Amino acid sequence: MKRKSRFSLPVSVVVLVIAYIYFSTLFVFVDRWFGLTTSPGIINAVVFTAVAAMCVFSYTVSLFTDPGRVPSTYMPDIEDSQNPIHEIKRKGGDLRYCQKCSHYKPPRAHHCRVCQRCVLRMDHHCIWINNCVGHANYKVFFVFLVYAVIACIYSLVLLVGSLTTDPQNDEEQSVISGMLLILLSVALSVLLGWHIYLVLENKTTIEYHEGVRAMWLAEKGGQVYSHPYDLGAYENLTTILFYLILMALDIYLGSLQVLGPSIFRWMCLASGHIGSGLRFRTVYEYSAAESLPK
Repeated sequence: MKRKSRFSLPVSVVVLVIAYIYFSTLFVFVDRWFGLTTSPGIINAVVFTAVAAMCVFSYTVSLFTDPGRVPSTYMPDIEDSQNPIHEIKRKGGDLRYCQKCSHYKPPRAHHCRVCQRCVLRMDHHCIWINNCVGHANYKVFFVFLVYAVIACIYSLVLLVGSLTTDPQNDEEQSVISGMLLILLSVALSVLLGWHIYLVLENKTTIEYHEGVRAMWLAEKGGQVYSHPYDLGAYENLTTILFYLILMALDIYLGSLQVLGPSIFRWMCLASGHIGSGLRFRTVYEYSAAESLPK
């Protein structure tokens, strides 16, 4: 199958915005506030360049990484005692089967109408990377959001600081840059916050919306709905707060569902996704393991 081009108009917009913010930050904000030949100017230029480089790198990886394909030989094993849950269709109760791809769908996999195939642990199709966000590239997409938020806020701080030295200099460019940075900082922070919530709940965007409907139906029937893949915030992430405090330490914090077992490797992208994407731990397994005699 011929691989489609990852470049599109939204991707081009993202590249242009990144380039504009980078060069404006270095050659306007930093230069106007500190001067690029001074020690504070060099330090800020180096630090911002490092953050921008990681932002570009993680964006590129999320752009070109296949989010996860369902193997053509995949067949659900309903007799597998180690897998206590099998996702079924909403109507009929049959095992989930994709008529368009002509194969069964593993748990948490969904068919993308844009990519025209099933994606493992699909979160959503993102026009800004012209790719699905799924099992194999969710981590790097999350890391991209982290670096993008840091870069935007950092650039905004440098812009405000540069205005204290000469507020009348390049006033039009400062207004345009300020509006762009504020909009991006708010939008990306909201998006990052949303995905932090999803990681803590061990949900995808699709599963969140499906869960709202399932919760409503459960309450209507007098039952209580719980997300089967939510093992608790500690097991799901172990935890975002630890990352913020200890991101420079390579500490093993237990089995993580999304970002990998090492905090340091989250940010340097050294560890890949966890597992094959065909099977995931559920709360039923977790509860059974805790109930075993020790």
